[in-house]
Amino acid sequence: MKPSFFANLESVCRKKQSLLCVGLDPRFECTDPKEAAQRMLQRNREIIEQTLPYAACYKPNIAFYEAYGLDGLKALKETLELIPKGTPVILDAKRNDIGQTATAYARALFDYYGVDSATLNPFLGRESIRPFLEHRGKGLFLLCRTSNPESGDLQALEVYRKNLGGGKSHTTCPLYLEIAREACSWSPDIGLVIGATDPEALETVRDQLPGVWILCPGIGAQGGSLEAAVRAGLREDGLGLLLVVGRSIYQDPNPGQKAQAFRDRINWEVAGSRNRRTARSLRREIRRVALLEEIIEQGCLKFGSFRLKSGAISPHYLDLRQIISSPGLLSNVAEAYEELLRPLVFDRIAAIPVAAVPLAAAASLRLGKPFIYPRLTVKGHGTGNAIEGFFEKGDRVVLLDDVISSARSKLEAIKILEGSGIEVTDLVVLVDRESGGREEIERRGIRFHAFARISELLQLARTRGLTGVPKKEEVGV
Repeated sequence: MKPSFFANLESVCRKKQSLLCVGLDPRFECTDPKEAAQRMLQRNREIIEQTLPYAACYKPNIAFYEAYGLDGLKALKETLELIPKGTPVILDAKRNDIGQTATAYARALFDYYGVDSATLNPFLGRESIRPFLEHRGKGLFLLCRTSNPESGDLQALEVYRKNLGGGKSHTTCPLYLEIAREACSWSPDIGLVIGATDPEALETVRDQLPGVWILCPGIGAQGGSLEAAVRAGLREDGLGLLLVVGRSIYQDPNPGQKAQAFRDRINWEVAGSRNRRTARSLRREIRRVALLEEIIEQGCLKFGSFRLKSGAISPHYLDLRQIISSPGLLSNVAEAYEELLRPLVFDRIAAIPVAAVPLAAAASLRLGKPFIYPRLTVKGHGTGNAIEGFFEKGDRVVLLDDVISSARSKLEAIKILEGSGIEVTDLVVLVDRESGGREEIERRGIRFHAFARISELLQLARTRGLTGVPKKEEVGV
């Protein structure tokens, strides 16, 4: 089975040790389309042959070929055939339409031209992207924060989230960030276009969407800083960012040497950025372990013989209800949930009663996001609400709980929420008891996120020499 575009891209980037994307954008004046096509093809052949050892991928912009009509488009088709199979190609087309028109565009890009990725404009919403997603495994880079000087007139506008709680929301964010969150929720085959001319936007999106691939134009002629872009947009694993260099390589008399120089500059900055990110990751891990130790010190982890809600007998029990008795611990736990929730796209938090209700309230205050909770037992008085709190049909919610074992209570909550027209997209928990609940949730098509695993807590307890801690072979973790 052919790997997806992004899987192949990662493999090529590692193999070549390169994040360089070479633009194939022929810019010259010629009145004869046939002569123009010949010159295009000749120059593209030279560029590809000389830069291939250093380029992770190529990005031809279809406009420079369309300008010469059928002869130019034929040159584009022949240029694509010059690129060795397996080398990622992004066709810069910026298509944007709906229905059968979008379907036709998708066929042209992926069937006729045969590329594995393309740039698209998400302005018309998910329905305009769906026909492209139907071509399984293709990569889509959606415009988010482009590199042109006046893009901020729209893309950097501060926008309100939709009304929450029946009134005005005071939570705002730049439009490009809202586009990024929304678009990346549509498919794992979606990346973003963010220009090197706005390192702040790169950093903001990377912070919110740590795994997304970013196509980064604007380096060189447009004034974007390669070094600043790498520092702001690189992923934790040293990937996730394609630096596009067009004119600076295409117009150079020695494009191979120029490409090598850019590749080496990128790698130098990647090495420094990875060292800095490793230090930040280490600090985060230290804070994470410190929180788990706080949970143990609070007496939340108990040993003996306990009957779980599922009916199973366990030699340990995690009582995270104790958290609410320590304001400092509750604040740290809310920060942990914030770390899990911030990259996700959702309208509300939905807490599993009763243990998760105060935890969701604390996380809600940190994020400025409203929360609701379903009643697993509907009250027989008052309003008789099945769900407490304001919501609208079609809302996307993240389910929040303290722990997961068998997932029974989560499935009950999901049934109630979905029965009221709410879409449950994700589940976040503080601790995974590693008892099969995660697998059950993921079988439902819901994404799962845990701050820690019970095996980590047990290992910490053993390290601290606590009495009564079951041996690994007794619990299997």
